[in-house]
Amino acid sequence: MERIIVCVKPAPDPREWDRLRMDPVTRTLIREGIPSVINPLDKHALEAALEIKEARNGEVALLSMAPESALPVLREALAMGADRAVLLSDHAFAGSDTLATSRILAAAIRRLGSFDLICCGNFTLDGSTAQVPSQIAELLVIPNIMHVTGIELLEDGRLAVTQKIEQGWVKLAAALPLLLSLTKEANKPRFSSFLGILAAETRPIVVWTNADLNLDPQLIGLQGSPTRMADVQVIPKTRQGRRLQGTPEELARQLAEQIHRWGVI
Repeated sequence: MERIIVCVKPAPDPREWDRLRMDPVTRTLIREGIPSVINPLDKHALEAALEIKEARNGEVALLSMAPESALPVLREALAMGADRAVLLSDHAFAGSDTLATSRILAAAIRRLGSFDLICCGNFTLDGSTAQVPSQIAELLVIPNIMHVTGIELLEDGRLAVTQKIEQGWVKLAAALPLLLSLTKEANKPRFSSFLGILAAETRPIVVWTNADLNLDPQLIGLQGSPTRMADVQVIPKTRQGRRLQGTPEELARQLAEQIHRWGVI
């Protein structure tokens, strides 16, 4: 039986990014009043964990650090098929950068007990630093493979992991325990069934504070964060339409020329 932990981050809904602001004092994002969604790549991490769970009769636990207002996001992840969830929520965690966040998540993973695999999204929608997974692995002293585009189960219990690199791909045979950071190419996340949604509403979500983790306050939150956000800018995306005219043959030729000019093909 495999015990898998999936780190899930509630991220600000991209449709509301024009409302994001930065606190001028703490230099952190002001998220109050902005709805959250599951970080998209975390869904691919969860899908990978669920597929391994089904193949090897495992258990999937969700782990997230966020305010308690993010509970509906964890319910959505539970509805996909995870077995249980833990939310890390404490004012002491507020303002944590990637290092402080990794310390908190690593401590929670140790408290969860023995595990075989940790799955993370390759990066988060709002930060895009791609630092937390490798830092968690370093703190837990386990191997880490990033940019994962595929996973195969081997008969000897290891995983065959396809990793994207600059000039192509490489396939690695990896023994457990292990941390994987998955890309969108890894799989297609499943939809939540109606029964899954109903079941998720009845499952308890455990909430841990720093009293449960017993971390030094100097190592978490703003005090434990060596980096600060310099600024936040939301650049609006606009599209300029262009109408093509002519016969079907002329339209096809014009369209092909534009596609070639844009470098799509």
